[in-house]
Amino acid sequence: MNSPKEYIYEQLKQKGLKITPQRIAIYEAVIELKNHPTAEDIINYIKKKHPNISVGTVYKVLDSLVENQLVKKVKNEQDIMRYDAIMKKHHHLYCSETDKIEDYEDPELDKLLTEYFSRKKIKGFKIEDITLQISGQFNSKSK
Repeated sequence: MNSPKEYIYEQLKQKGLKITPQRIAIYEAVIELKNHPTAEDIINYIKKKHPNISVGTVYKVLDSLVENQLVKKVKNEQDIMRYDAIMKKHHHLYCSETDKIEDYEDPELDKLLTEYFSRKKIKGFKIEDITLQISGQFNSKSK
């Protein structure tokens, strides 16, 4: 198993991206912060080790990571952009009470959605991905 740093180096290399301290720090922050951090969360995390990194650099690197499919953008109910380093197929459970987003994997749901939209044959539109965000509230007793 590769270390987190080796994983980051390998992912950047595979995408043909220059391996810079800024890219490494920002990508690492998205991975380490796990729970779909905002750009502000990422900036605050990075500033502890890299106080001189600019906000503009963080946003540019995040955009680059998204463009290169290393990170996904996820919006919450308040239209706040969050980032997700998990690229495999999954959905999101959004808690409107706590603003928390949890990953949700369900192959049965994926199959159902794929079959449903396959039957619908939306004219002039090719579906590339189906990702749901299911809003609600977590029961504090079940968590």
